[in-house]
Amino acid sequence: MRVEELTAKVLQNNPNMDRYQLALAVSKRCDELLNGAVSKLNVNNKKIKAADLALMELVEGLIVVKGFVDIGE
Repeated sequence: MRVEELTAKVLQNNPNMDRYQLALAVSKRCDELLNGAVSKLNVNNKKIKAADLALMELVEGLIVVKGFVDIGE
């Protein structure tokens, strides 16, 4: 799946998240993956970039982003 499609799915599934917050979440998970964290997906992570892997984990709902709340709440 293309990065644009993955991004659209994450934003669709998380209406309280904007693109900036998504970029922060992907960046943090990417850092964790590059520092030795194990991927929660059953894929060969040697062939996939860490940023793409982090985005795929967010799409699948395997990573929960905490701290993003709606201002109206």
